[in-house]
Amino acid sequence: MNRRHFLSRSAQAAAIAALSSTPFAAVLKAQANPAFAPFSRPLYIPPILEPIAGNGGAPIRTLTAVTGAHSFFPGLQTPTMAFNGPFLGPTIRVRNGEEVAFDVHNELDQVTTVHWHGLHVPARWDGGPHQPIQPGDIWRPRFTIKQQAATLWYHPHAMGLTGEHVYNGMAGLFIIDDDTADALPLPQEYGVDDIPLIIQDRRFYEDGSFAYVRAMHDVMHGVIGNNLIINGMIKPYIELTRPLVRFRILNGSNSSIYRLRLSSGNRMQVIASDGGLLAAPVPLTELIMTAGERYEILVDCTAQPKDTSLHLLVDQYSGNSYEALEIRYTGNINKRPAMPGKLRPHTPPAESSADNTRTIVMETMSRGNGGGMERGMMGGNRLTINGRHMDMARIDERIKLGSTEIWEIVNDSASRMQLPHSMHLHDVQFHILDRNGEPPEPFEAGRKDTVLLWPGERVRIIASFLDYTGIYMFHCHMLEHEDAGMMGQFEVYRDSDTI
Repeated sequence: MNRRHFLSRSAQAAAIAALSSTPFAAVLKAQANPAFAPFSRPLYIPPILEPIAGNGGAPIRTLTAVTGAHSFFPGLQTPTMAFNGPFLGPTIRVRNGEEVAFDVHNELDQVTTVHWHGLHVPARWDGGPHQPIQPGDIWRPRFTIKQQAATLWYHPHAMGLTGEHVYNGMAGLFIIDDDTADALPLPQEYGVDDIPLIIQDRRFYEDGSFAYVRAMHDVMHGVIGNNLIINGMIKPYIELTRPLVRFRILNGSNSSIYRLRLSSGNRMQVIASDGGLLAAPVPLTELIMTAGERYEILVDCTAQPKDTSLHLLVDQYSGNSYEALEIRYTGNINKRPAMPGKLRPHTPPAESSADNTRTIVMETMSRGNGGGMERGMMGGNRLTINGRHMDMARIDERIKLGSTEIWEIVNDSASRMQLPHSMHLHDVQFHILDRNGEPPEPFEAGRKDTVLLWPGERVRIIASFLDYTGIYMFHCHMLEHEDAGMMGQFEVYRDSDTI
């Protein structure tokens, strides 16, 4: 997806939004809220969640879902939900091969879950809607990390509540380290030259509370904010002293698509996607990310004169543009840092190795009798996968353990409702074979668990289903679409299982 396509689609989205009749016009008065002076507060870095020695088992990391309040604007407190604090959660950091244990406490007054997005994990510990945590309960997952170094994340996944919970602040990063990544000449000091960036957007009422409204427009287009936040802050700054900096970027929004670039116009080096390191750095001047995606980039601070600043610019698919983060370099410039030439070699499964091919159609409108836009806007089957809404009692796809499959995913948006979608598969990392018959761009040629589909696009992916049996989700990661039913279930089974 290049700049021209993004801007063209952004203009279309803005025009559709402008024509929409919405009941929340007052919501957008958030721009009138008193703001902190731009770039006057340092970027918040979520702390690492430290484990506590277990009783003879793996050390335990504790997450507690709580309500709280957070200050996005001076003099205003926004009611929130989060893990272990007022907004967002701590960063979880583990190693490949490590046995991990969590105690997840639910101190909310409603059911929630914790899904480990991107993690290869037994189905019973996936944290999807089949693992609800009732108010007052404790969920105690225990499993072994079995995947390469990557930047993942965690967030709630309760049926019909995912969007609301994430919007209120329930999300955090989940970083995996391994020996191969450690041996590379990459920035590795968390919070110093290895910086997490959780990018989201919000809209607010004038009293500072979140305006999370799910009118028809919001269900179809997603709850799109008009305030961009990074790590829970509006227009923060960061001071850097190291010449080479690694940013671990999560599009943690509910439904937004972002285009990221530097105000200097300088290139960034993309070194990792959802599932880990690329084979080699990919130089780009801009990066497009859909909801749920992660990328890691390197920025050469010496390209900027000392004691000057540059800005991370974020363009929103809805048409808004932001100076999101001020980057100040205060270190000594001796020489330009060396960029690694190679990262992690990997070979995707060969297309010829596939045991099965499936077609997954993401439909925005029903086209049956009485279909079209009227039926879609009145309810009908407006957000479905293969014509069906999510049903917890139904298994949509059955997959043999150890098999490799090709999924052809189609965004079959109706002509009058051209909506993008964001497909996410639980448990597995996949590779993109092609988009509309064309090879993927180099930056998305690595391991992925979430992929953007523009209206009319066909994306083929290939994945191997290894190690674990059980029921997992696949769904649109535009959370209002997911909560409206654009989700299905696949079950991985052994030969010996009864069909």
